[in-house]
Amino acid sequence: MAVDEIADRMKRSPAHVERMLEWTAIPRTGSSRERDLRPVERRVLDLRAEGHSHDTIGGLFNRSARSVRQIEGLAHFKEAQRILSGG
Repeated sequence: MAVDEIADRMKRSPAHVERMLEWTAIPRTGSSRERDLRPVERRVLDLRAEGHSHDTIGGLFNRSARSVRQIEGLAHFKEAQRILSGG
């Protein structure tokens, strides 16, 4: 499809579409863990690995210990899914 047609459909300028196409060629950096987990999930996992309790981490993020457990559980689930999918 022509850039002009894409721009028209997206209601953007052709120059904007060309920039977007150039961005898709930029290699992604960072580990797959960094791309798959949200920053709060990465930080919770790192703090737990350092031995901090759910209560302590909750205080840092102004969340309950229960919320931190849920975040940790979701992060572990996402990592397991990534491993199982070969990522």
